[in-house]
This record gives sequence, C-alpha cells and structure tokens, in this order.
Amino acid sequence: MTAELVRGQNHPLSQSRLEIRVSAGTPMVAAATLGDEQGRIHGVEWVAHPGTPTLPGLEVSRQAAADHRLAVDLDAMPEAVHRISVLLALPTGVGGPTRFGAVPAPFVAVTGLDGTELVSYTVAGLDSESAVVALELYRRQDAWKVRAIGQGYAGGLADLFTDQGLAQAGQLAGGIHEAVAQGVARSVPAPPSRPDGDRSRQPAAPALGPDQSGPASAPNSVPQQPTSPYGTQSPGASGQPAPQSPYQGGSGAGDGAQQPAPTSGGGIDYSHPRRQTSAPPPPPPTAPPAEPGRPPQPVAGDATGWSMEERLYNQVWGMFEDLARTTAAYRSAVDFAESRMEKELDQVLSDPRSRIGGQGDAAREAAQARHTELVNQARAALDRDIAQLTAESEVVEPALPPAFARWDNPAWHAYRVPMEIPMAVRLGDLHLPESADLRIPMLIRLPLERGLWIDSGRAASLDGSFTDAHDLRRLAMDTAVAHAARLLAVYPAGEFTVHVIDPAGSGAQALAPLVQTGVLAGPPAAGAAGVADVLARLTERVDLIQMALRGGAPDALPPGFDTSQQLLIVNDFPHGFDDRAVTQLRYLADEGPAVGVHLMMVADREDAAGYGPLLDPLWRALLRLTPVPDDHLADPWVGHAWTYVPPLVPPGSQVLQQVLTQVAAARAKHW
Repeated sequence: MTAELVRGQNHPLSQSRLEIRVSAGTPMVAAATLGDEQGRIHGVEWVAHPGTPTLPGLEVSRQAAADHRLAVDLDAMPEAVHRISVLLALPTGVGGPTRFGAVPAPFVAVTGLDGTELVSYTVAGLDSESAVVALELYRRQDAWKVRAIGQGYAGGLADLFTDQGLAQAGQLAGGIHEAVAQGVARSVPAPPSRPDGDRSRQPAAPALGPDQSGPASAPNSVPQQPTSPYGTQSPGASGQPAPQSPYQGGSGAGDGAQQPAPTSGGGIDYSHPRRQTSAPPPPPPTAPPAEPGRPPQPVAGDATGWSMEERLYNQVWGMFEDLARTTAAYRSAVDFAESRMEKELDQVLSDPRSRIGGQGDAAREAAQARHTELVNQARAALDRDIAQLTAESEVVEPALPPAFARWDNPAWHAYRVPMEIPMAVRLGDLHLPESADLRIPMLIRLPLERGLWIDSGRAASLDGSFTDAHDLRRLAMDTAVAHAARLLAVYPAGEFTVHVIDPAGSGAQALAPLVQTGVLAGPPAAGAAGVADVLARLTERVDLIQMALRGGAPDALPPGFDTSQQLLIVNDFPHGFDDRAVTQLRYLADEGPAVGVHLMMVADREDAAGYGPLLDPLWRALLRLTPVPDDHLADPWVGHAWTYVPPLVPPGSQVLQQVLTQVAAARAKHW
C-alpha cells in the first residue's frame, strides 16, 4: 500500500529505478540537485533543470508544466552522491502566480516503473514561498530512503540554491527561469476541469515547439550522460505529455494502468495510479475564482496541514467553529433585540401620557418593528453563513477518508485495512437547532483519551417519540458495535483488540457481526466467572505497563505481550457485577487510557443508582454518547448544547459485515 508521508517523515525505498510524479494546478518548474554526505552541491553541474535536464541516473522535464515525471535510477548514481533533492518552483516573468499560497498544494508521488505508487506527499502549508524542496532521496548504509521535506523559500530558487551551498546560486536560478521563459509556449497547463460525473481520462496536451535544452558540461566526478537513465526517453520529459493530476477527475475504470509511450506524436493517456481502489481523491486545496457578488466556491482540504487527512480534519473542526460562532452571533443579536424592545416598551408604559389615545400603540408598533428588523437582519446573516457551510459540507463529506466518513460514504466500499493509525475517528454528527439539516462530523483524536459510555437509559428522543426500554437497550448495543467496528477498521492489522463482557448474554444479537467475523479476542464473557477473568487480565495489563513505564523500561514486558490497543465493551452494567468488578471498572476507566486500555460501557445510570455516589467518578471519566439523537453535548466555548446523532449503519447495508471480514482476514495474516 502507498505510504502517505507528512513533513519530516521518511520511508525506505524497495526499488532503485523510480519515477517521481508531480501534479499541481498550475505550470511550475521541476528540478533536482545532487548532494554529498553533508548535502552540499559541488557546482552547477550537480543540478538537473530545464536547461540541463539529464545527469547520471537522473532526468527532469525541459519545460514548465502542471504535471511532471522525473526519472531516477539510484543504481546509476555516482558514489559521491548521497542525496537527491527534488525541487519545485513557480516560473518568473511569465505572468503566472508568484507564491505557492495562491496555487493548489503540489502532490508528489514516488512510483516504480510499473506505476505502483510507493510513497506520496502533499506539499501543503506554503504561503509566500516561490520555490520548495519537496522530497529528498538519501543514502543510508547502502540503502536509499525518501523523506518529505516541504521546505519553502520566499526568495525562490536563488535562496534555495544558496541554502544548499551553491556559489553560483543567483546565476543558475536566472538561467533556469530564462530557459523556461524561452520555452513558455511549450508549457503544459493544468488539465481542464470536467463536468461532475465525467470520470473519463483525457490525454494531456502534448508539448509543442523545438527542444530548448542546451549542452551541458559535467565535472570529472559526475560525467555527462546524454541519455535517459532508463535507456529510453521517459514519458513526461523532453516534450512528452505530462501525466494527469491525481486531483482531476475520478477513479474510473482503468485507473492506474500504464500506457506504453508511443514512438511518435499523438496523445497519451497517463492515468495516475494513485488510489486505484479507493474513493476519488479530493480536489486541490484552493477555491476557483468566485463570480462577482457570490462567495468563493468551497473545496475539500483547504485548511492548513501537512497531509490531506490533517487538512480535512482541520477543515471539519473549522466548520464546527464557524457554525458555533455564527449561531452565537445570531442568538446574541436576538437577545439584544428582545432586550431593547422590552426597554422601549417599559419607557412607553412608564409615561402616563403615552397610555392615552393611539400614542402608546404607535410606540409599541415602532418598538416591535425595530425588533423584527434586527431579528430579520440577524437571521439573514445566519442563513448566509449556513448556506456557505452547507455548500462546504457537500464538498467535504464525499472527500473524507473512511475514518472520518459516515457508514453510507462510498469510501467504505473501497475499504482496505490501513497501514497507519489515522489522526481521528468519527463517532457521530453534531448539529444545532437553527441549522438542523447541517451536520458536522464529530471527530475524536486517536488514541482515545477517555472511554465511552453508550447511554441506554433515555426513553424519549428529541422529536418527542417514545422508545421502548427494551428497544433502547438494543439500539445502545447496536451503537456500541458500530463504534467498535469503526475503531477496528481504522487501526492497522493487529493493533486493536476488542473484548466483550455480556454477563447474561442479552447482547448476543447485536454482537453477532463481531462474533461471526472473528474479530474479537475471544467469545463474549458471560457469568460471574467470565466477568472476573476478563477484568483481572485487563487490570493486570494496566499494572504491568505502568510498572514498566515507572521503571523507565517500557520494553521490559513479558515475552509475547500483546502491545495493541485494547477495548473492553461492557454490556448491561451493573447487572452481574459485584463490588470487586465495579472497583476494577473504575480503575480501568481512570488509568486505562494512558496505557492503551479503553472502556466502552453500555449502561443506564439510573440502574446503577444503587451503588450511590461510588460510581459518579466512573460516569465523569467517560464520554457519554446516545443511541438516539440527544442535545446533551455542552460546548463551553460559546455555551451551545449540541445535538449528537449516532453513526448507525443504514438499514439493510452489508458494509459493516464487509469491513469486519477484511479486518478479520488481515488480523489472521498478522498473527
């Protein structure tokens, strides 16, 4: 699977003959520098750029383009080369954008010759910079790795080359931009946007015009190599069409299939191999120009962050803050209008003269009119903001990865067990009464910082409908299973283990998807003996890890110790639990999250009232969720009570079974 890097992260390279693919929303220059063990460039002959596109083991494009393919052969690198830096720069003097903050964040991928994507990196977080070191391939103990750099330079290529120790930095930067300007007629623009639903791949426009590259001189240590390191001209270089941006179009049939390069002319379908089996990638993080008088069109991933996942996470919580803020402003305006009208009416009534004739009526009507005007103005502002947030939600929701997506999102149909833990997981939706149709994903950071309490004791939903107590307990268990399945799905294989305590077996029907697919650590524990056994093992686990941490030897754990995160689902509490078991649950709720042991209680607090205040700390240690919509989540920032909507699986959907089946298969291979 593809490793999606964040800034500073590295990854080993298993192949020596590679392509580095760059996709952006505007033409830019792609270059590469060769460095020694200290990363220094020994001279201009150690730089591959549009004017000198070929060096031993390295070839770059001769033109500015929205998409590039750089050919790299690590085995052909001279022994003096220990670092290869991939550079991107916005061309100067051609009337285009002059800073990366005004263009889509470039996407860079390292692929094998067969098009298999090994590593990807979205170069986000840039603003005034006009040149950036995107990736770095470096040699460590005869092995090559790739690191995401993302280091930008406001002074452009001149500052970048200076930082890498090149004495002729300004001269070389000027020569590169001059070479690009001379060949600007050949520059390959970004692929045109296509109507929604058109998932066909169109060939990029071929480069036009004569070859502008000049002869190159090389030092003795790096002799000139006029041909491609692959033996033939690589696609995307020397006038060949560039590959299509991964942000353009969808992932239709045939995505990822590499087409052979033709020997002469003609369009080429360079289908990008990214996300061959996943949902279509989100659009680039920049909005298209807005029509006069209209707000800018929202796009997914336009928040700050080093990866698309981080940008989407920040964007979702930015939407939450925007909705909270605009609703608070509306409520404040309404309160002010009410207060002012009451004050004006008090003044009218306090004057006896105004009570005679129609003077008092006129004053009351005027006060009411001013109140209505203020409220209408506030509502218009709220409706405008909600409309903009709704439009943003309609763009963001389909672009969310499985960990952030609803169960009905198509991303789950292309689900694969992940290789890394995501930033967060979705535990439901949030909305406010003023905007009931606008749902904001409720994202909780991972690993969980506190346990979960699925409340099975509320009998009435917000719409006034009554839910039978038995049905409510069943819904609570269904909700707990959906949460557990999602947590299992977003963790890599073998890194999340689920235990279940069901003393009387009342949750057997709801637990069936977990039991039948075999994702549980063992059968649900029943009876007093089963409860005691599971609680004793998890309590001992917490004790062992805490002792290891306190002793400064976190690795000094028993051989074969399961280091995965642990989740304990407790059904029908407090029935079947004695005082010792209750004490152990409190201990797990308080101490467990810090050492990777998490609690999910399915319980009615009123049923546990017999224990008195003993259990109050337990409830306070858990995040309360409900199986039906409920406005219990308090927002201390602006004082709102948010309505929480649980993430239930759509009726009749098989997505839960499909996802858990893949989790079980990956778990079996892992063990």
